[in-house]
This record gives sequence, structure tokens and C-alpha cells, in this order.
Amino acid sequence: MADPDRQFIYAASADGYIQKLAVSDGQPSWCTAITRLAQREKMDSPLKFFRGRVIAVTAGYVGDRPPYQGHVAVLDGRSGKLLQVWNSLCSDRAGLLEPNTCRSTQSAIWGRAGAVIDPADGDIFVATGNGDWNGSTDWGDALIELDASATKMLGNYTPTNTAELNARDLDLGSTSPVLLGGDLIAQGGKDGKIRLLSRRAIAGTAPHRGHELQIVATPSGTDLFTQPAVWQHDGQTWMFAADNGGTAAWQLQHGKLHQKWSNRSGGTSPFEADGLLFVYVRAGGLNVYDATSGKRIATLPCGPGHWNSPIVLQGLIILPEGNANDHRTSGVLDIWSLPGGT
Repeated sequence: MADPDRQFIYAASADGYIQKLAVSDGQPSWCTAITRLAQREKMDSPLKFFRGRVIAVTAGYVGDRPPYQGHVAVLDGRSGKLLQVWNSLCSDRAGLLEPNTCRSTQSAIWGRAGAVIDPADGDIFVATGNGDWNGSTDWGDALIELDASATKMLGNYTPTNTAELNARDLDLGSTSPVLLGGDLIAQGGKDGKIRLLSRRAIAGTAPHRGHELQIVATPSGTDLFTQPAVWQHDGQTWMFAADNGGTAAWQLQHGKLHQKWSNRSGGTSPFEADGLLFVYVRAGGLNVYDATSGKRIATLPCGPGHWNSPIVLQGLIILPEGNANDHRTSGVLDIWSLPGGT
């Protein structure tokens, strides 16, 4: 993640540390640990930067080997000082935990977008995976809203069948929360559902279970591991999502999600730019759709990948290929020009 002044980048590593590196020579300014057990707790999700602070989250490794917990860590971007840690289990204890000192384990924060930051006030939204839930100190399979400093819980939500989600490995937090603007939040999950929630209705520290405004199926009714995209267009709010079996678009109308189009071509996290929707197919190929109609305009040739997603920047489409789990030391970066781009 780049610093806003483009002089530094922030990078997470498998040893549990975050570093601030100079773009000019790669030298670190600081190096700060956000876990006391890097062999069990890892950083799956991207770092975020907001008003001088770095926000990071932790998850567990494949196999869910205890002990570990999900954490939201806030660091000072200038000094690297660890300012605050909110724990999704044993949340009554602030600061870095020795994982085996908490009576509960799991509740990873591992969505593709990691922590989602409200640009208006810096509030932090996260969703957790399988783990204990008691509505007071343990927040497995829950959506949580924290203030910008991660010192205060502002809201929370969990489905009424939290225990079933935990027992059946159906993490609510398989994807990060989606801010749709105003009062509305969408939250997907491994159970093939996307829940529409009211931010006002889930406000406060008292536990909030159920009372969804609406529940819709994911594009193919299967696990949602990707991050939906939001598009504000002609005064309307659109949401796009892709799973392994399909891609779909919804428009917010009168406070509800109305599906506008869908297909059976799956992909990773979609990206919208200039009215076009870009969806990477894991087996290879980048589908380009007209965002409003869903008409496929092109499929750009490229190799297979895992969680890779495209971005569009300054007239260029940029997509990395490959799977980090293969541990290769080289890879492929595809770059295309948009029509009229440079």
C-alpha cells in the first residue's frame, strides 16, 4: 500500500510485521509487529491508510489451527507506533493478545478487502469468520463497526443462525462489508447469501441478531469469497458481485436490491471503470461487460490465477496472473490500454 505522498509504501510480511519502506531505496523507516504468534495469525487482507494511520487485520492459516484470533490493528503511519488493537474474541481486552491466553479461538478477519473505511469519518467496518459469539466479548461470524481509532464499537450484527454458520464452516466474513452509501450496508458470506442491513439499526454495543432489510442470493447461490463493487451512476447505486459460478448486478431502488442482470460466468472481485465492469476468470481470461446491461463486450486473453483482481488506472487495465500458493519467484503482469487510453 502506498503512502498518499507516494514517497513510502507499507508492506506486511509473514513474520507478523508491517514495515514502512522508502520508494527511493527500499530502506525501512519502521517495523512493527501486530501479532504475538505469527505462526498461527497471518495478514490475509490488504492494509488500509486513513488520515495518517495504517489499519491492518489478522486471520488464521488454512486448517484453522488454534490458537488465533482476529485483530484490528491501528498504527501511526509516521512513527509505526501501535496505537490500538481491537480483538474480535476477548474484545474486553485491548492490545496485542498472547493467543493462548484468550479462552476462545478463530474469528478470523480475512475478507478480500480487509477493513473497509468510511471515507466520511474513518469508521472501520470488518466481518469475522467462524468462532464463538456471545454478543458481549466474542464476535465470531459478525459484522462490526468501530470508530476510526478502533477504541469503541459503534455497531454490530450477526445472523440468527450464528451457531449453525460456525458449526458448518459458513463464515459470514468470507467477504468484507460493502458500504452502499447512506444508511445501507451489504454483507455476503459462504452460505450463498448477501444481507442488506441498516447502519442505524445495528448501532450500539448491544447485540443485534437478524432483522435484515433483505436477503438475496449470491450470483450462483454459492460461497462468496470475492469483494462486491459499488458504482454511483446517474443518481443510482449499483452493486456488482461475482462468485465461482456467476456474475450479477443489482440496483438500489426504494431501499432494496433489485437484480438487473446475471450470467453464469464466474470470477474474482469485479472492478468498475467508466461504465465498464471487469471480471477476472480464475481459469484465465478477463471479461469486460457493459455495466448497466451486462452485455459482454470482450474477453481479454490472460493466464489463470487465484484471488487476483483487475484494477483500471489512468487508461490502463492492470492484472497480475498466477497463484501465490505456488511459491514461484516470477510471474506475469498483464497491462492493456482502454479505448482512447494512452
